[in-house]
Amino acid sequence: MTSIAIVGAGPQLGLAIARTFGSQGFDVALISRNREKLDGLVATLTAEGITAAAFPADVLDRDALTQALKNAATRFGGIDVLEYSPVGTFGSTALTTPTDTEPSHVQHEMEFQLYGAIAATKAVLPAMREAGAGTLLYTTGAGSIDPVPQVGNVNAAAAALRNWAINLHKELDGTGIQAAHVGIDVSIGMSVIPDFPTAQPEEISPVYWDLHTTKRDQAELVFSR
Repeated sequence: MTSIAIVGAGPQLGLAIARTFGSQGFDVALISRNREKLDGLVATLTAEGITAAAFPADVLDRDALTQALKNAATRFGGIDVLEYSPVGTFGSTALTTPTDTEPSHVQHEMEFQLYGAIAATKAVLPAMREAGAGTLLYTTGAGSIDPVPQVGNVNAAAAALRNWAINLHKELDGTGIQAAHVGIDVSIGMSVIPDFPTAQPEEISPVYWDLHTTKRDQAELVFSR
């Protein structure tokens, strides 16, 4: 049996990724803070014939995140694919331009994006090394590649995650484990910025399947219009 753990699972891209892998016979572990929302996603996937389970955890709580992934591995007999894409909520995430940014503005984003990704990876990588197989996928907005001033602090942390993921790909070369960064250069579902391109989640999710299957030599894929 094969399984994917989606950290930051939500009703848009997370659900689409779950469907993409679940339709290929993968069991799906859904991880995010809100148990009620996760249970709704599990019910949706179950109704579609996909085996899924919820493992609530906040990525800012490293111990809880690690335990959630361990529980998922126990439930499904291991984690074959890790996908990391938590998204901050409006109100909890301060958006600052480079000149307005204080160290604390970047620190929170580093905790959320980079440090959470590292903790999640540490939880699943030893078993992947032992098996000589696995896939590690990390999602950011394309501001990690081409930053925009309005979200300078978020872009800085996203760029750090991108750098680390691509470097991880280099380190794991030849081990049978794929690590890659996915940069999303569109608004998902609907755009809040006039004239900015949009895409539906189900248009984006095949990128993750491609990296897991046919594009394992690539350290990065950027989805754009």
